[in-house]
Amino acid sequence: MNILLTGGTGFIGQHVVQALLADGRYDVCLLVNEKYGMGTPLPPALAPLRPHIHLVYADLRNGSQTRRAVREARPHTVLHLAARGATTPFLPLETALRHNLYGSLNLMQACLDGEGATTERLIMARTPGELAAINPYSASKAAVWPLAQYYAQALGWPIVGSMIFQCYGEGQPAQTLIPAAVRSALAGENFPMTSGQQTRDFIYVGDVVAGLMAAVSAPHLPAGATLELGTGVATSLLSVVEQIYALVGRGGRPLPNTLPERAGERPQPIAHLAHTQQWLDWHPHHTLATALPHLINKMLTD
Repeated sequence: MNILLTGGTGFIGQHVVQALLADGRYDVCLLVNEKYGMGTPLPPALAPLRPHIHLVYADLRNGSQTRRAVREARPHTVLHLAARGATTPFLPLETALRHNLYGSLNLMQACLDGEGATTERLIMARTPGELAAINPYSASKAAVWPLAQYYAQALGWPIVGSMIFQCYGEGQPAQTLIPAAVRSALAGENFPMTSGQQTRDFIYVGDVVAGLMAAVSAPHLPAGATLELGTGVATSLLSVVEQIYALVGRGGRPLPNTLPERAGERPQPIAHLAHTQQWLDWHPHHTLATALPHLINKMLTD
């Protein structure tokens, strides 16, 4: 089965690529920017796998490039993980719209519109709380889904959403909360932060990958459905940092209320897993208590 990924060089995408290849049933193709065809290497985690990965080149903002790349890949299933602004949500609005809205529309049309389309399932990553958060990233992501719903329900296109909650794990961008707190704790330094009272549904990257793999192989998913990949448990940011410092035990401590709250911050929902578990043979296996020690040890030895 041919699988096409966008965002395959990102945090979650790299883990998905490794899992697909390890499974052995899939031919993996990454839709990547042309820089990877002009000498830029793949991320270190993917470099050893390069002989087993097919690359097609396109800027998703360019409709003709995207159609050409999809025709070359001829995918059975597409995983659309690419987005701009996940860790920098206050990027310029025009940038967010061009990448996240227009790029997604170009991909949907390239995969599913017209004669010769081979795509039988398009799985699109969604962002929890995208309708409530006040920032360009969330606004651009929120704008995509009603259009995807139109294509799915009015035209019957096989589009499925995958709402990925607060994913963490190996390879996460260094500036995000958990790796930043682990580095400070390992150095025995204090960790300045906001109040930390904001809650998130933290889910380990291995569980997210397992959910996406289950979505790829599921015999039937309703067009327009959204799979929620989370734990259903809300944990405050301060609690996560406190757990990290307790596990590391090298001194230092979190310093809540020393940084201002981020503008546009809104409460985020937790995952409701009933429909997801009805459609997929999947449930999360990790909690923060079981995953954080492994992650800390990995960062300690790297």
